[in-house]
Amino acid sequence: MYTKSYQPPQLPIYFDTAATTQVDPLVSEAMSAVLNDATHFANPSSTEHNLGRQAEEYIEDSRALIANEFNCEPDEVVFTCGATESINLALRGVMDALALHAPEQKRHIITSTIEHSATAACCSALEQTGTEVTYLDPAADGRINPQSLRQAIKPETVLISLIHTSNEVGTIQPIEEIAAIAAEHGVILHVDAAQAAGKMPIDMAKSGIDMLSLSAHKFHGPKGSGCLIIRDRQRLPIRPLCFGGGQEFGLRPGTLATHQIVGLSKALELAAQRRAEDLKHVSGLRQRFLGCLQDAGIDMYIHTPLEYSSPYIINFAIAGIPSSVLINQTREQIAIASGSACSSGSLDPSPILRAMGVEGDPLYGAVRVSFSRQHTEAEIDYAAAAISNAAQRVKQMR
Repeated sequence: MYTKSYQPPQLPIYFDTAATTQVDPLVSEAMSAVLNDATHFANPSSTEHNLGRQAEEYIEDSRALIANEFNCEPDEVVFTCGATESINLALRGVMDALALHAPEQKRHIITSTIEHSATAACCSALEQTGTEVTYLDPAADGRINPQSLRQAIKPETVLISLIHTSNEVGTIQPIEEIAAIAAEHGVILHVDAAQAAGKMPIDMAKSGIDMLSLSAHKFHGPKGSGCLIIRDRQRLPIRPLCFGGGQEFGLRPGTLATHQIVGLSKALELAAQRRAEDLKHVSGLRQRFLGCLQDAGIDMYIHTPLEYSSPYIINFAIAGIPSSVLINQTREQIAIASGSACSSGSLDPSPILRAMGVEGDPLYGAVRVSFSRQHTEAEIDYAAAAISNAAQRVKQMR
């Protein structure tokens, strides 16, 4: 447990890595090298001259590296500004293409009530334009029952979109089993892998996933860079969201941000190299964190199913203490969150926890602590002590 002899070099200590991560110094170096390179600054689409072709090399090298990580073809990697755009391109791109080319055909999507707001909002928008959407509820452990998904499939089902790893509670879905069901019925499977890419091994060829969305800033890369991987891209009709140039195989027009793309691929390369080591390290940190709180006698509800979840995330509530109170009481020492960064400022409790059947104090007291490879055991002890001390102060005031 934390003692006064440990003095963090900087406060508050950041424990909101599910929202974003600090850029790795090696990633910054790779991006700076591109920005400062006097021979590779050209537009990578201007391949009529050597400078343009040299810039294009950065793009294609990054595309090949990403393809190697996910076991797909380089031309199946489509660069975007992040997972939100990738999700919209996947869902709206497929459904808009179908609406355009077969307007009389019924369109049906299956998703869940525990998705990131990017997927939820996109599905809501598609409903307004005639697409039927089925929202599956999870079990109490936050996982979607594959058999419930099987039963929800209809003749007009075109697409299934599910999150790989929950951004709020860390639950990992049975993706390969779901993919097998989707393939059996000839339905496209899109997976939001924002919290899983880099941290978990994902094999596009073996898993059966058709489309995968990710963001670089979730694994120590830059904000504003991501991609949509489209397996066997030629067979999937996708309508672009924007129109202009022919970049990214005509799916995502606009001048490519070479340094951002290099940052994405470098961050992914580093994450892949360190994956086993990082998983072991972070698993130990989460276990230590929970152990410290339990040793301090904290009465808490753990919303994260430890058996089926990412070690990078823990979601819990302390009995009798609202999340806003706990966050405010620890604000000077640690940075933690009550849920998704995309719903920050909302007074409503988490719809994901509510979908899992969480109500009352456990719902309104829920906080998320998320870890990274950069955290130390001393920081974990410090955070646990900050939370336990805050809990004691709040109880003494009542």
